Amino acid sequence: MADSSPALVVEAVVKEYGTTVRTRALDGVDLTLVPGELTALVGPSGSGKSTLLNIIGLLDRPTSGRVAIAGNDTSSLDERGLTAMRARMLGFIFQFHHLLPAFTALENVMLPAWGDRGMPSKQMRTASEDILRAVGLADRMHYRTSNLSGGQQQRVAVARALVHRPPLVLADEPTGNLDTASSGEVFALMRRFNRELGTTFLVVTHDRSIADRCDRVVELVDGRVQSDRRISAPTDDAQPNRG
Repeated sequence: MADSSPALVVEAVVKEYGTTVRTRALDGVDLTLVPGELTALVGPSGSGKSTLLNIIGLLDRPTSGRVAIAGNDTSSLDERGLTAMRARMLGFIFQFHHLLPAFTALENVMLPAWGDRGMPSKQMRTASEDILRAVGLADRMHYRTSNLSGGQQQRVAVARALVHRPPLVLADEPTGNLDTASSGEVFALMRRFNRELGTTFLVVTHDRSIADRCDRVVELVDGRVQSDRRISAPTDDAQPNRG
């Protein structure tokens, strides 16, 4: 893979639902993200943001058009190929964590690599421990996630998304269920890893204060890109609390 490959290319993507009556959720969407961008995807409810994120995340297929992740065209992949690419090339952060409450923070972070490779390894454990330290949970990694605060659980989710160093992370309302302080900490973590690792982030958010701290804001309306603007001087974020 060439270093110059875009982190994401979405080209003329259309998504329709229904048979007798066709509903067009996405109508010719084009979007390219270069490596290292932190981009906000905004728009009203029903604008197609979730549909687009599902297609980029290889959880759904477009009716027409194509998606390429880090230079890899996904159009011809079968379900096994899509699953493998999703596991190795993408990270996911959701609003409601989707952590396993009976598992520890460390076990939750290890799960994606565990599922991809079929068994745990020393390298997997070391990488998971390192990323949990990096998100400020060195003293909580052996706690069950049910015993962590909402902000701490979302830090575990960030660690899980980043443990395998994917070129692209998709974040769906990652701060939507958090208080203001925790929201700021989680965004600061994403910004930190974006800068330090060069990870590309696409963040769906309704929070304009979060969107305006990104490098770029893409607005989706009625399944089409309504506007695409770069933030000339995004607000710099303080380092998150490591405690």
